[in-house]
Amino acid sequence: MITKRIIPCLDVKDGRVVKGVNFRWLSDVSSPVELAKFYSDNGADELVFYDITASSEGRKIFTDILRQTARNVFIPLTVGGGISALSDFERVLSCGADKVSVNTGAIRNPSLIPEAAKLYGSQCVVISADVMRVGGEFHVFARGGRDDTGIEAVGWIKSCVDNGAGEVVLNSIDTDGVKRGFDIEMLKAVCECVNVPVIASGGAGSIDDFITLFREVPKVDAGLAASIFHFGEVSITDLKKRMFDENIPVRL
Repeated sequence: MITKRIIPCLDVKDGRVVKGVNFRWLSDVSSPVELAKFYSDNGADELVFYDITASSEGRKIFTDILRQTARNVFIPLTVGGGISALSDFERVLSCGADKVSVNTGAIRNPSLIPEAAKLYGSQCVVISADVMRVGGEFHVFARGGRDDTGIEAVGWIKSCVDNGAGEVVLNSIDTDGVKRGFDIEMLKAVCECVNVPVIASGGAGSIDDFITLFREVPKVDAGLAASIFHFGEVSITDLKKRMFDENIPVRL
């Protein structure tokens, strides 16, 4: 049986890890290099590194910080932020990333996903979708959750997978940083329409939230969180022990 993954997320702004609520009100947390090493040494299955203002500021990702971070981790590293061309894939992978996450770049250039999948393999291409409810529909947002594209999210995610994306990170803007649980409704809708791994992001506030996630959405492959890990509210070791006790497949 495939184990469920636990993935800390490093949202990086100006070279520092930050965390906010509903993609706003950011506060400083720590050095991404130090935090990544801590998670790599303490049971994380993978890491996600987002340069969260690269797209909105129209610039490339901070490669110096990324290189330092990659040198300190020995688990798979997914990197995103400002990915808009195949050259960005090459640059990020050469800095030590294992997978590349794209959001705004794929909205602006739909051919980016199939071209990257053909060149690097689907396992390397991650569609990271920032999604929020608008008028009773799930809409895709661009530029770090700033712009409502008006695109219906579930259909768009499915099209990205059909075109070669090998993994989905579903970021619920509605539940981000609120710590009241993952967006189960949104996750079920996406998991039902794709046949690649789906990572749940946004809303984790306790160990129970992860247990609920894996119980209610058995097709989901991983749970991603930031602040509860960053501020020591939940330890990955304790979380995994609880998952094991609940008969949820997990790597201890």
